[in-house]
Amino acid sequence: MTGSAEQFHLFPLTDTEVLRIRNDFPILDQDVNGQQLVYLDSGATSQKPISVMEAEQEFYEQRNSAVHRGAHTLAVAATDVFEDARATVAAFVGAQENELIWTANATAGLNLIAYSFGNASVGEVAPEARKFAVGPGDELLVTEMEHHANLIPWQELCRRTGATLKFVPVLDDGTLDMEAAAALFTSRTKVFSFTHVSNVTGVINPVLELTRMAHDVGALVVLDACQSAPHLVLDVKALDVDFAVFSGHKMLAPTGIGAVYGRAELLDAMPPFLTGGSMITTVTMEKAGYLPAPQRFEAGTQAISQAAAFAAAVNYLSETGMGRIHEWEAALGQRLVAGLEAIPGIRVLGPAAGVPRAGLAAFEVEGVHAHDVGQYLDAAGIAVRVGHHCAQPLHRRLGLNASTRASTYLYNTTEEVDAFLAAVAGVRPYFGITGA
Repeated sequence: MTGSAEQFHLFPLTDTEVLRIRNDFPILDQDVNGQQLVYLDSGATSQKPISVMEAEQEFYEQRNSAVHRGAHTLAVAATDVFEDARATVAAFVGAQENELIWTANATAGLNLIAYSFGNASVGEVAPEARKFAVGPGDELLVTEMEHHANLIPWQELCRRTGATLKFVPVLDDGTLDMEAAAALFTSRTKVFSFTHVSNVTGVINPVLELTRMAHDVGALVVLDACQSAPHLVLDVKALDVDFAVFSGHKMLAPTGIGAVYGRAELLDAMPPFLTGGSMITTVTMEKAGYLPAPQRFEAGTQAISQAAAFAAAVNYLSETGMGRIHEWEAALGQRLVAGLEAIPGIRVLGPAAGVPRAGLAAFEVEGVHAHDVGQYLDAAGIAVRVGHHCAQPLHRRLGLNASTRASTYLYNTTEEVDAFLAAVAGVRPYFGITGA
């Protein structure tokens, strides 16, 4: 990075610069239902800049070939693109390239880890893999705010092995009960898997403190970074986590690709999850030997063009400056919450305005179902998320079945947030509901 680029990153994002950024996202320049599109659903999936779409197209036009399988020129070029992309994405989260595994998405990544631990729990396994085995008497720990993708794989692992699943409860303000957390860690705790940022409340969890608690009892830490990798400066080494997962489609990259970070010594000791071609050393009719990570976990043909585009996405984010993106979204998040709190009949989930949060806000409109709120906003050209956001236990804890969620990204302006707030203020009157 040049000195001028470093100086550039000292300046905060402004609406003027965000308007320039928006030029890189053609999809945002359209009308929906006769209104200029206001896209506030990046927490579900982000839009893609031109450079990302061009990176994938360029791969198919110039380098399309299978990787790691051929000696011809195109195969070598494709392999170089694929592995360069791995190095780029790994560096983006502070990892070494041999510590990053390509997956279909973060859900696949969490299942990979859980199933690998399950494979270490049955039958004959290598001595180095026994540290991952779980069974009756062992405990796995999650939190009450988890996305289903970071809950169900652990439920299933416990069902298969006889281990016990426990969870850290959530307080009324949507934050974790840290006193309860401290009491839940015991010598029986084998794994603690938790989200960095809640996709419902925007709560940013104290990763270092939670990781220390887990490591003090010898537990492995798995971090769901789906809502942090796109929005915060993420350094997996500084956070001291053992594993982390994130998805490309939430951070400007295509769908169909995600990543698992794991400490190299752990990945090399874990049993594989999917097996087949490209992840083996030798195969006989009786047994197979497996490559070290990351290839050990990448059976079959991978998402090669998507990996190239993923690298382009993280380059775009890095060039913009992750610190600047986080500050901008934090300001938008506060604007969302403060504005929603000022509207009669609105209940915001999670911390009140003034408390640090990600750039999203989920809320309840008294007397109006979330799906009706979403349809009303869509008629105004505003795209938001409605439902339980794959977090039914958290909604149940907060006394709801569903909520409406607005989530921002680097291409959203304060004007768009204000347009959203003005539209929300009209929801209850439109449905004939009056009073506070």
